[in-house]
Amino acid sequence: MNRRVVVTGVGLVCGCGIGTDEVWRSLLAGKSGIGPITHFDSTAFDCRIAGEVRNFDPLVWVEKKELKKMGRFIQLALAASEFAVQMAQLKVTPETADATGVYIASGIGGFDVIEREHTKYMQGGPGKISPFFIPASIVNLASGHVSIRYGAKGPNSATATACSASAHSIGDAYKIIQRSDADVMIAGGSEAAITPMGVGGFAAMRALSTHNDEPERASRPFDAQRDGFVVGEGAGVLILESLEFAQKRGAPIFAEVVGYGMSGDAYHITQPAEGGDGGYRVTMAALKDAKISADDVGYVNAHGTSTPIGDAIETTALKRVFGERAKKVPISSTKSMTGHLLGGAGGLEAGISVLALRDQILPPTVNYENPDPECDLDYVPNHPRKASVEYAVSNSFGFGGTNASLIFKRWSNK
Repeated sequence: MNRRVVVTGVGLVCGCGIGTDEVWRSLLAGKSGIGPITHFDSTAFDCRIAGEVRNFDPLVWVEKKELKKMGRFIQLALAASEFAVQMAQLKVTPETADATGVYIASGIGGFDVIEREHTKYMQGGPGKISPFFIPASIVNLASGHVSIRYGAKGPNSATATACSASAHSIGDAYKIIQRSDADVMIAGGSEAAITPMGVGGFAAMRALSTHNDEPERASRPFDAQRDGFVVGEGAGVLILESLEFAQKRGAPIFAEVVGYGMSGDAYHITQPAEGGDGGYRVTMAALKDAKISADDVGYVNAHGTSTPIGDAIETTALKRVFGERAKKVPISSTKSMTGHLLGGAGGLEAGISVLALRDQILPPTVNYENPDPECDLDYVPNHPRKASVEYAVSNSFGFGGTNASLIFKRWSNK
């Protein structure tokens, strides 16, 4: 029989704040974390705004001599992991180390390091390349550093499935515990792609908002005037444990993981499948895994990036999932405040979904001002909402047509 898996810790870092409590307060206040780019001179760029993690001091989380060994995405992952570990009151001991794993994703990894070291190479030749270049930039080193920090010797992996990456990491970690290959998993994702090539690359695709004069109002999922997403950075990490292990050590429990779905669009490298086919099938797969029906779902944290095509197709997918009940299911996109964390989005939004279940309050979709006939569902516009919710769905969709859906249940020891 599969084991029950619960969430005992949530660690969040993004443009809305550094730390789970600060992020949650900002979201419920409808406070945007999006502003002018400060990481580099963006004067020549079409998009000059982003959801930067401001006032982040890596020396709070990392010894100075270690900094050169890790890109910013690793630093953010270490910070989020520490918030999650503290919330879970987790201590990895020699006795529990082999059964404690890490599964932290990133869509891109150390773009900042790659660009920096390439500049050094171009200016001074190969002798100027840092010996730490590779380990500071590759995707799995967030998991590597977190495992080293806490002595977690169990399963260690990382997904790089674009904007579904950290939802996949949490889902995979859930399955690892369910089948008894670990008792505890530190799982989620991190991204730090607010760099010239990161922003420039997405801008060249015409994927980004150009509402540069009003950064806080630029990300407007499902609104008729949406014109693209806003790049965000940060990390979202959950502590997942088997119910038995969590109860044995007296851990706080905030929600239960009950469903995980995966699907592929097999359609286009960047556009979602017509009719929301991939989003529909992935949510249905998660519902099947959770052994519940769509009627049981009380909240959806949508992928909702604020792109014209993506939001409309996601709305179509949700209508197919919920049928006649579609307009009665509260749906919100917290990317309206955080920006789009790319490979870190699913981890951040899974954590937000857990907090929504814990507090029975739904975060809003801000900047929803102009209804779109193609997007006509209940997007919890502009203000948080108290609600009685038993099950929450968190959806993530990525380039290449890779999709992930997670279902969390309000904690009840039944």
